[in-house]
Amino acid sequence: MAVLVLLLFGGGAVGGIWYYFSPKYTRVGYSPIQPVPFPHSVHVDQVGLDCRYCHSQVEKSWYSNIPSATTCMNCHNQILKEDPRLQIIRDSAQDGRPVPWVQVHKVPDYVYFNHSVHVNRGVSCVHCHGEINKMDEVYHAKPLSMTFCLDCHRNPGPNLRPLDRITDLGWKGANPDVQKSQGEQFAHDWKVNASQNCSACHR
Repeated sequence: MAVLVLLLFGGGAVGGIWYYFSPKYTRVGYSPIQPVPFPHSVHVDQVGLDCRYCHSQVEKSWYSNIPSATTCMNCHNQILKEDPRLQIIRDSAQDGRPVPWVQVHKVPDYVYFNHSVHVNRGVSCVHCHGEINKMDEVYHAKPLSMTFCLDCHRNPGPNLRPLDRITDLGWKGANPDVQKSQGEQFAHDWKVNASQNCSACHR
């Protein structure tokens, strides 16, 4: 009996480590091959698209939605409309089958994260996702570990910016001392009281 219990718990521990210590969760730099190349560097920095054009729910929802193929086709019915790299997008827009994108950023199942709360309180995309506007292929730029989150929850001021600059990914702000002071003022004015209670994220 003891051997069976040991095997069950040992197998569960090994399985959990195997799953949650995979690159999807821990390795900064994880960059899966996607079914369609999507260079944020072109769409954001060159074309000037606002993040919210594609990720339209990020200010309203706990998740940041992936755009449907019809959103892509708003532009690509004119631009690169015959490009073979976009055939999957064209097919998806025609038949409604979703593009099988590979998720890059994912927290463990026991972690709750609300995008809208963070975005509406001055936390920019780049704070958690890195300079995604410079990426030809999206990769996991920040650790997204509990320490990473708690550091910000304990001292949010340095990570806050004006709300009209949330999706201005190249924005550098004022010099660091002014920005820190400005961020602390934002934290006060917007009543940013980031919880450090376990139940804030572990639900």
